[in-house]
Amino acid sequence: MEPQQSLWEFMYQQSDKLLTQTLQHIGLTFISLLLAVLIGLPLGILIARKIKLSGPVLGVAGILQTIPSIALLGFMIPVLGIGPKPAIVALLLYALLPIIRNTYAGLTGVDPAVKEAAIAMGMSSKQVLTKVELPLAMPVILAGIRTATVINVGVATLASYIAAGGLGEFIFGGISLNNTNMILAGAIPAALLAIIFDFLLSRVQHLDLKKVKAATAALPVILILLSSFYFIPDAYGGKLTAGFTPEFMGREDGNLGLESKYHLKIHTIVISDAVMYKAAYEKQLDVISGYSTDGRLKAYDLLVLEDDKHIFPPYYAAPVVRDDALRKFPELEKTLNLLAGKITDSVMTELNYRTDYLHQSPEKVARDFLVAQKLWRPERNGNGGTVRIGSKIFGEQYILANMYSMLIKGYTGYNVSTKTGLGGTKICFDALNNDQVDFYPEYTGTGLLAIIRAPKNIVYALKGDPDKTYNYVKNEFEARYHIKWLQPIGFNNAYALMMRQKQAAALNVKTITDLKTYLDKH
Repeated sequence: MEPQQSLWEFMYQQSDKLLTQTLQHIGLTFISLLLAVLIGLPLGILIARKIKLSGPVLGVAGILQTIPSIALLGFMIPVLGIGPKPAIVALLLYALLPIIRNTYAGLTGVDPAVKEAAIAMGMSSKQVLTKVELPLAMPVILAGIRTATVINVGVATLASYIAAGGLGEFIFGGISLNNTNMILAGAIPAALLAIIFDFLLSRVQHLDLKKVKAATAALPVILILLSSFYFIPDAYGGKLTAGFTPEFMGREDGNLGLESKYHLKIHTIVISDAVMYKAAYEKQLDVISGYSTDGRLKAYDLLVLEDDKHIFPPYYAAPVVRDDALRKFPELEKTLNLLAGKITDSVMTELNYRTDYLHQSPEKVARDFLVAQKLWRPERNGNGGTVRIGSKIFGEQYILANMYSMLIKGYTGYNVSTKTGLGGTKICFDALNNDQVDFYPEYTGTGLLAIIRAPKNIVYALKGDPDKTYNYVKNEFEARYHIKWLQPIGFNNAYALMMRQKQAAALNVKTITDLKTYLDKH
């Protein structure tokens, strides 16, 4: 067995990506912070002058900050698309409240006697503001900027879900991959950035008045300089842009394999599966990672590039069930195996198309299929215990979970509890292994490379043979985890690289090797 890679070895190996993501993270944080200061500072001054406006303005800013960050990003996508724009706007909205509130508190906290003395000396209202009130309020204002900075560093990790980059790429990839090193490679730098920026701003906040004035004058320049960090990695981008999911980026049957086997070098951004296909269709991305049975292939006219060096192993789907769950529910194995061999690649693609593009509910799609296969039965409403079903966070898994739920309710006396949308491989497998769910649908290739992490000599010996891969994974899961692979469902949902049909034809790209050749020439 190959020795486990240490955190520092992983960070050294991924140092180029880590530097890129850190620069992007700093850039996103300070672009949004700069805009928040430009908007929040005048608003704070306004409500300090017109007290009646303070309640509504602070109330709206407070409401914006209570919206969950992932939901706020979701609201932005229909308006601003994917990439840095929605991320920057979301971060800007989160940063507004502490800046507005502290500007208001700082200005209203200035001693009225000091302001009266300034007016008595003949100062105009503008002079009183710039020469008296703002300098005296600056430590409080800087405290608000300090708070906003720390908030933005944390929330910016979510930007990777919408292809805006940042250290969230490693964090979410590690969660999906059951890779602690990858999680920490993103989490540790993000935490250090928050600590460093908080410390530096605290030093500025506690300077004497004369030095605070000098630091305040330099603040806009510093913010602009740090904001520019976001654009440094893009300056070295290539002619084509690829969008890969966080999980794909860290897998040997993903980007790591593309780099080692194909020596593929392409400008890459990390993006959520939920928006990746549409981004390719709208020409925001040229190449994406995807699944061979995904319904959006048909919807968005995408071409699967031939894997001519065979880095993607078979991904035959099957339920994985803990042994103790099979003992607790004796009818479960027979019931789940009713789907064995029933769903081909083309059938799964059509089912996915109905959920992913036609937006039919997974329940309807699952029921229609079972009815067509004469497998559907009315619920028996039994009380023989509750089977807990898990699933990952994409349409195909929701469909399968619903099929299994209906089969269990119709063929057994068991009740069902579903825990769908558990995220990536790590969360689902940990939930199964820790007795939080009883089974979920898994894929042989994922079991081989992401869970078992089979040595390269074993992977090579299997030579992509579906039966050998299934038997190896089945035996290893039983020996290591006391988890049983039931009979395969029938379809092979392999990883794939995809391009728009017209673009691939124009560039004469049919295989991954063709893509590498094109990139090398351009």
